[in-house]
Amino acid sequence: MSELDTADGQTPGGYPLHGDTGDADLHEPSWAGEAIDADDPDRELSSTVALFEGDEGGLEVDQRRALVVLLKQRFISARTHPKEWRALIRQPRPIRARLNDLFLELHLDADREVAYKRQVNPEGGGRPFPTLLYDAPWGREDTILLVYLRSRFRSEQAAGADRVFVDRDDMVEFVDQHRPPHATDQSGDRKRAARAIEALYKAGLLIGASTGERFEVSNAIEVLLPMEKLTELLAWLRAENSTAGDAELTDPDGAAHADVHDES
Repeated sequence: MSELDTADGQTPGGYPLHGDTGDADLHEPSWAGEAIDADDPDRELSSTVALFEGDEGGLEVDQRRALVVLLKQRFISARTHPKEWRALIRQPRPIRARLNDLFLELHLDADREVAYKRQVNPEGGGRPFPTLLYDAPWGREDTILLVYLRSRFRSEQAAGADRVFVDRDDMVEFVDQHRPPHATDQSGDRKRAARAIEALYKAGLLIGASTGERFEVSNAIEVLLPMEKLTELLAWLRAENSTAGDAELTDPDGAAHADVHDES
């Protein structure tokens, strides 16, 4: 008999040997005998990552879902995409690698629980990498609302608020306050303001019912529009209200030159 064995078939520590339970008091687990629902959408495959014939992918199904949402959306957060967020933070490295294969990088803010992708550029310059992203500057009304949301988020949080809310009418009024003096098409202006609200809602920066009158501001606004960028936009708004600044900082069609881009 080995010095590691005992007469009752257990190790000195009291744990059963492989293939031999000895006199150990073992109980059937509570989940034993439960039927497995193969159609359960939350059930993930644990024995293999192959999901279809010829599948050579290396990600688990929940990781693949997180990757797809990251590619389709401007960002994901624990609030807006809880399942995908959990899959991402559990093991971000393989998802980061898949994004790198597409010339994208993953930005992950664990404190604010927000993640987004961004196009990468070659080191040392040179020919740009091909891109899957549609990269365009926000429109004038969109940019004004970005400033409003970021400023409100900053001031409300400084006052101790855990969540920040804005009203549709307040957003429209803020846009109206920054119309150039020569703007006389009030009906058209309000339609453009409504489209800007819809654009920020679709971007995920406004949370709530799409036709509602009150929205919660996503904490992603703090990540996507940091303070230095907010400072640039505030300077642009001040210049926008002057004749000289208007000519210098905007395109003829009114798009802001504040280097704030809509990547999706």
